[in-house]
Amino acid sequence: MDYTIFMKSRACLSTILALLLVVFAAVPSYASSETASAAPSALIGTISLVFILLLLFIAIVLFFWLRRNIFRPITKLNMAMLCITEGNFNHALEEDAKGEIGEIYQSYEDMRLRLKESAEDQIEVEKTNRELISNISHDLKTPITAIKGYVEGIIDGVADTPEKMDRYIRTIYNKTNDMDKLINELTFYTGIDTKRIPYNFHKIKLTDFFGDCVEEVGLELEAKNIHLDYSCFVSAETVIIADSEQLRRAVNNIIDNGVKYMDRSKEECKIEIRLLDEADSVKIEIEDNGRGIAAKDVGQIFERFFRTDSSRNSARGGSGIGLSVVKKIVEDHGGYIWASSRENEGTCIHVVFRKYSPTTEDSHFV
Repeated sequence: MDYTIFMKSRACLSTILALLLVVFAAVPSYASSETASAAPSALIGTISLVFILLLLFIAIVLFFWLRRNIFRPITKLNMAMLCITEGNFNHALEEDAKGEIGEIYQSYEDMRLRLKESAEDQIEVEKTNRELISNISHDLKTPITAIKGYVEGIIDGVADTPEKMDRYIRTIYNKTNDMDKLINELTFYTGIDTKRIPYNFHKIKLTDFFGDCVEEVGLELEAKNIHLDYSCFVSAETVIIADSEQLRRAVNNIIDNGVKYMDRSKEECKIEIRLLDEADSVKIEIEDNGRGIAAKDVGQIFERFFRTDSSRNSARGGSGIGLSVVKKIVEDHGGYIWASSRENEGTCIHVVFRKYSPTTEDSHFV
């Protein structure tokens, strides 16, 4: 039994015993003061009356004690549980109860807060799923509408020359590629989000990895008249724990996003990749001199389907989930990612990974 309730019960029993002792002490005195001829029935009646009054007193004391310490708290707890069953997780038991009742109240509060958090998370998940379905519908509808229009043009004979026919067919082909890319990105994102796509973590030398990346994307950027600058300020022996395939996907997504929103009116379009040494970690910066992002939008660019153009037109291509995939990959590697940007000047994506050392467990990077 809880110490507090035990002390209360002991005090109640002590009071009852004290009253009994008073009664039994009074009986001999009462008997000696009476004459020898007093009727024994009078003494018995008096004792019976005292016991009845004592029992009545005990019953009243127990009733009010039980009501205050047991029945009332249980009633409040029952009302609170009814609120829980009705989906109201805001009904708190704020009384400073002690003893077993206090422990039950605390257990209820812990349960209520966990259920409230779970319900809020579920609401957020449902909201995200609705947005996801809405965005997928929009992004699929755009190329499907274009494909339908060009196919109808072919059927109606609008493409009446080989040149027009070739242009229509190429447009249809490009639109189907856009749809295929969107579906692949969604499949990949869902896979890593639900952990159905496992990571293959291993030690990689950062300079070797980015040397290969720069060589690979350099030719592509050169074909698009975009200059690539690469600066490495880390040791050639710097190692991180990563899945090279998924890390390459993240780097490519960042660069593709920069290319997509590049300001072609500028004299020189360029992308810079910098590797910086920061004690026990490395910082990767990928910066472009494109159109930049408004300050109010910078914090949202890693959200799924977010686009800085409010009209959501797909003229530039892309699904709007490229950077959300990057964030997911970086965080699954134990890293951090954020962006800085100035309108009409460009955007810089910052990524930080912890260096690998023999004293560091690989699990820290997972």
